[in-house]
Amino acid sequence: MNNLKPHKVKSISEFHRLTGLPTPEHPLLSVTNFDSFIQRPFNEPVSFIFDFYSIYLKRISNAKFKYGQQRGDFDEGVLFFMAPGQVFSIEVEKGESLKPSGWIVLIHPDFIWNTTLNKIIKQYEFFNYSVNEALHLSVKEEKKIVNIIKSIRQEYQSDIDRFSQQIIISQIETMLNFSERFYHRQFITRKKTNHQILNRLEDTLIKYFNNNDLIAKGLPTVQFIADALNISPNYLSDVLKVLTGQSTQQHIHGKLVEKAKEKLSGTDLSISEIAYDLGFGHPQSFTKLFKAKTNLSPLQFRNSFN
Repeated sequence: MNNLKPHKVKSISEFHRLTGLPTPEHPLLSVTNFDSFIQRPFNEPVSFIFDFYSIYLKRISNAKFKYGQQRGDFDEGVLFFMAPGQVFSIEVEKGESLKPSGWIVLIHPDFIWNTTLNKIIKQYEFFNYSVNEALHLSVKEEKKIVNIIKSIRQEYQSDIDRFSQQIIISQIETMLNFSERFYHRQFITRKKTNHQILNRLEDTLIKYFNNNDLIAKGLPTVQFIADALNISPNYLSDVLKVLTGQSTQQHIHGKLVEKAKEKLSGTDLSISEIAYDLGFGHPQSFTKLFKAKTNLSPLQFRNSFN
């Protein structure tokens, strides 16, 4: 599946043709119940890249989905989101037909162009989560989302007037805001899983900074840490913000300063040597970060022990 070349789907109309759906009632917007799909077998995995936003409320019992590099099972009702340009793959069990239930909302970027939603949609981090980080809805939450989806469909199926687009955009924003609330709830209710993520993060950072090859490796990036934990960068930072109030980058910097303090208080290395040992390309960058975190320069911190 990793070698599968994605099929680029440029328009919502093309998506409808691929799935056997009727021509969309609006060229830039589609709200469809999965019951409308023509069932067709997939003898081999299929992979897509969409040029539009997609929101899925799904239950699928006989397929494995892959979003980026992460797999997810959808026996339960889950909600997940994809921004344009992301890779989405489906692998149906051999000899089976895809049998999803639920809803799909497709939004072409041109539909929201020059609107408030276009300005803020990238702030919804869950459009960049992995598929295994989907939002698991309670019955009450699912009902709320379905009602909004039905309202969107009802509005664009009605006679279009000058108010239609803004009403639909407001409904989409409402759905995204509720989704953000429900994700925040999920971060809180899954405390055990999320604290395990925090513990694994700490272990990964300790191992990284205890490595003697930081001069060659450089500073750890958020992407490196996320990959090590098998989590998308945005999901990781959002979990950490709920648990600790800090982003992944702030955690990296915090661990970095801890190691710097150990070297400043326990060795005779120069400030430049410590900076290079910790993976900084320039000592000035190390000094700037250390002072921002401690209100002391590295030299002032070292002198406080004398």
